[in-house]
Amino acid sequence: MDIARLKEKLGEIPDPRRPWGSLRHNLTDILVIGLATLLCNGSDFWGMEAFGLERETELRTFLELPNGIPDESTFFRVFQKAKPPALSSCLYSWLAQEREVYGQSINIDGKTIRGSGKGGRPAAHIVSAWVGEAEIVLGQVAVDEKSNGITAIPKL
Repeated sequence: MDIARLKEKLGEIPDPRRPWGSLRHNLTDILVIGLATLLCNGSDFWGMEAFGLERETELRTFLELPNGIPDESTFFRVFQKAKPPALSSCLYSWLAQEREVYGQSINIDGKTIRGSGKGGRPAAHIVSAWVGEAEIVLGQVAVDEKSNGITAIPKL
């Protein structure tokens, strides 16, 4: 997976912030950290700041970060004003480009979540789709309790 291509695609997104405001952080840096946080199971703006602070040394190898890691309020303001269709279009375009580079085979497999069947509850079953060469998980779907993984594949 090439981070330079992702940054290039994210650079096509119009900056939703006021041009006369304090633009201390690059939009691309904010978006990359935000998306990486979500991919690593982060769930909020505070988590984006924490993710960036924990990995600042590694992030500096491919991001500019002229004023360090943005704070949670910066992430909030940018993602609040960002246009979801523009971000979605950018990411789909990048994924299509990555698919051309890494191949088009999509793996599908079902797994039972270990330890999920304790306490009299039924075990949780998940079906996942991923591109092995690019190490990208495309999606996951929970299997209905009275079903099997094959019926979950069309949903996925």
